[in-house]
Amino acid sequence: MTYNDIIAAKMILNLPERATMVEIKSSYRKLLKRWHPDKNPADPDRCHEMTRRITIAYKTILAYCDQYAYSFEKQEVEKYLSAEEWWMDRFGNDPLWGNRNQK
Repeated sequence: MTYNDIIAAKMILNLPERATMVEIKSSYRKLLKRWHPDKNPADPDRCHEMTRRITIAYKTILAYCDQYAYSFEKQEVEKYLSAEEWWMDRFGNDPLWGNRNQK
């Protein structure tokens, strides 16, 4: 699998630069519904070809995700904190800046 294969699969699935597995699966399912032969009975050959391309693209993305090495380093994990988690990490329960509702 090459970088170009991954980019081509990303384009077929209409994915953004960064996507979660939920977004990848959602895009895959929407495209399969759109190109299902029952939805487009006038052109079954094109539907079959698009379904095949979508399935191959999805398998390519999944293979890439399976090979991805996840980092559990503090700096990497902190990049993906929610706004609330970031705030609590910085200010905690400080009476002036922190969350006053938590005790």
